[in-house]
Amino acid sequence: MNKLREPSLLFDRIFPVGVIVALLVIGWYAATFFLNAPYQRDLNARQGVSVTTSELVGQTMRQQKPTMPAPHQVASALWKATLGVPVTSKRSLVYHAWVTLSSTLLGFLFGTVLGVLIAVGITHIPALDRSFLPWIITSQTIPMLAVAPMIIVILAAVNITGLIPKALISTYLSFFPVAVGMVKGLRSPEAMHLDLMHSYDASTWQAFWKLRVPASVPFFFTSIKVAVAASLVGAIVGELPTGAVAGIGSKLLAGSYYSQTIDIWAALIAGSVVAMLLVALVDVAGRVTARVMGARPT
Repeated sequence: MNKLREPSLLFDRIFPVGVIVALLVIGWYAATFFLNAPYQRDLNARQGVSVTTSELVGQTMRQQKPTMPAPHQVASALWKATLGVPVTSKRSLVYHAWVTLSSTLLGFLFGTVLGVLIAVGITHIPALDRSFLPWIITSQTIPMLAVAPMIIVILAAVNITGLIPKALISTYLSFFPVAVGMVKGLRSPEAMHLDLMHSYDASTWQAFWKLRVPASVPFFFTSIKVAVAASLVGAIVGELPTGAVAGIGSKLLAGSYYSQTIDIWAALIAGSVVAMLLVALVDVAGRVTARVMGARPT
């Protein structure tokens, strides 16, 4: 029965994604032409060159510094920057991705621990729920681009530079989804289950470890999927005001300074790939944990 359904499941999952990717690529090529065409027409007019529509399309797809690079230009830049140079080279996107990933993981770790501690406190101390939770929510309305330079300047004043400031910015973005998700998860047990624990004379901490924590596990992994992606964004944002010489943020800065839009898009794609890998790893960890805890496979 399962064997008969495998081709259908494969078709159901791959075909829709393939259609969406194809539409995105087509739309990307269309945007490349329409955004690059005005400059190319002006350049041809100044040079006194007359071209056909097909030739104009080709010219817009191979500009050195296009307004919108074509997909094949970005793919070529990615290939050269990942497989065309040693991974230890400062021209390698793998090298820069690793620099950003190190601060991402440290900030993610800090943010996860902080978020869990806050959630535990809010769950067990009603005063924190009424006083602290609104401030946590308000903190996320402050633009990170405004906060990041302040954090970096303050820490630099006390001789804290390098990895820690970027990790703290990642922490700022990643703790919130963990805190909110864990509050929801720790409060998810039904009242009758809590009453049953009390009827067995279970202490508060016994109810916490044996009931609240297992119930919060699905919420935890869902929230850290969001947190790990936010942590990566925080690490990249943290590299921008420092004038970093390594990291995905530094590639974005360098591309902006020298109008290398192809390199900017390649760095953005590299950051997206890193984010997808991190979220995929969290998803695998969540599935393994659920199976170990006895959940039925879906």
